[in-house]
Amino acid sequence: MQLEIIILAAGRGVRMQSDLPKVLHPLAGKPLIWHVLKTAAALNPFKLHVVVGHSAEKVKTACADFSVNWVFQKEQLGTGHAVLQALSEVSPESRVLVLYGDVPLISVGTLRQLIHETGAGSAVLTADLDDPSGYGRVLRDSAGRFERIVEDKDATPSELEIREINTGVLIVSAAQLNAYLPTVTSDNGQGEYYLPDILSRLVEDNEQILTINALSDEVLGINDRFQLARAEAANRVNRARALMDQGVTLIDPTRVEIRGEVECGSDVVIDINVILSGKVVLENQVNVGANSCISNSTIGAGTVIHPMSIVDGATIESSCSIGPFARIRAGTRLSSEAKIGNFVETKNTTLGEASKASHLAYLGDAKIGSSSNIGAGTITCNYDGVEKHTTEIGDNAFVGSNSTLVAPVNISAEAFVSAGSTITKDVASKELAVGRSPQRNVTGWKRPQAKK
Repeated sequence: MQLEIIILAAGRGVRMQSDLPKVLHPLAGKPLIWHVLKTAAALNPFKLHVVVGHSAEKVKTACADFSVNWVFQKEQLGTGHAVLQALSEVSPESRVLVLYGDVPLISVGTLRQLIHETGAGSAVLTADLDDPSGYGRVLRDSAGRFERIVEDKDATPSELEIREINTGVLIVSAAQLNAYLPTVTSDNGQGEYYLPDILSRLVEDNEQILTINALSDEVLGINDRFQLARAEAANRVNRARALMDQGVTLIDPTRVEIRGEVECGSDVVIDINVILSGKVVLENQVNVGANSCISNSTIGAGTVIHPMSIVDGATIESSCSIGPFARIRAGTRLSSEAKIGNFVETKNTTLGEASKASHLAYLGDAKIGSSSNIGAGTITCNYDGVEKHTTEIGDNAFVGSNSTLVAPVNISAEAFVSAGSTITKDVASKELAVGRSPQRNVTGWKRPQAKK
C-alpha cells in the first residue's frame, strides 16, 4: 500500500507571542517545518500534503525547496478538521501518516518503525514522559491493549496520572479516515474536532490499534519559546553525539551549534562555542578554535582555525592557518600552507601556496600568488564608489607594512613594495616601489605646551 503524508501546519502559535507563524520559528537555523519536511521526504511518500492556514504564503515561501501539495484550512477547528481538508486529495488506496509542523525532532528511524512494523494496520506513536502535562493520555484496557486517547483538559484526576502520552502522530488507511473522520464531533473541553477520536471508533468496531513508543526528546512539540529552547538543546545533543560517533572530538558537546549539514574527516577537533552552519566540510585533522563560526565552507586537512575566527563561503586547502580574530568572507580561496593572521579580512580573494597576511590587513578582490608576504596594515582599495576592481600580486612578492594598493593594479612576481607606500601604478618583476613622501626633519622644533 502506497504512503501519503499529511503535515498539519495551519496554526498561528499564539503562545509564541510573535508575528511569525509558529512553524517558521527557527530551530538549528532552519524553520521548524523544514525539519519535518526533510524527515517526511526521507520516507519517499507517494504524495506529501501540507495543511496551511495562518500566513500561508509565508509558509509556502519558506518551504519552496520541497515538492508539496498545499491544502488551505480557512478555520482552525482542530486536528481532525485539518486532516479532513486534505482527504479529498489523498488516494483512497493509500496509507496516511499524519505529522505536525511544530514537532521537528522525530527521527526517520522511528517513523519507519511506525510504518513498517505495524504492517497494514492502524498505529499511533506514543511516548512516556516524566511530566505529561498538556498531552493527551493513552488509555488501555485490562489486557494492555490500546483503548482510546483522552485529552488533558478532558481527563479525570486518575487519568492525569498516566505518563504514556499521545504524540498525535498516527498512521491509518485513507479508507478509514474517509469513513470515520466525518463522524468525529467537537463535544469536548476545547470545542475542537480531535483526530485521535477516530482511533476509539476503530476500537469500537473491533479494529486493533498498535502503538510504537518514541523517545521523549523526539516528540517535543513547540508551543512557546521555552519549549523551542528545549528543542534546540535536544537537537544540539543529538547532532553533537552524531559527530562524536564519527570520531570527532568535541571539547564540550553542549557548546557546539550545528545548524546545517556537516561532514567531518578523522581526528577533527572542535573547541567550545563553535557554530557550524550551512554546508560545512572539515577534512582530516582540522582543528577549530573556540568561539569560531564556519558556514558554507570547506576546510582542508590539517588546517587550524584559531579562536574567534569567522569563515563564510570559503575554500581553505590543507595545512592553512586562520586567525585568531580573522574574517574570511565569501569567495576566498586559500591554497595549502597559506596563513591569514589576526585581524585580517579577506573577500573574493585567492591566496597562493605558502603566502601569508599575518596581521591587520584587508584583502578584497585580490589575486595573490605563492610565497608572497602581505605586511601588517596593508589594504587593497578595491572600490571606487561605483565598481569593484582587482589587485594582482605575483609569486614571491613582498608588500611592506601599511601599504595601500589602489586597484586596479598589478604587482608582479618578486616585486617589492616599501612600507608605507601608496601604490597606484603597476610594479614590474624585481622592481622596488616606493610610494611615500620624503621624510623631512625639523631642527630646533619645540613641542607644544599647554596654556597655563
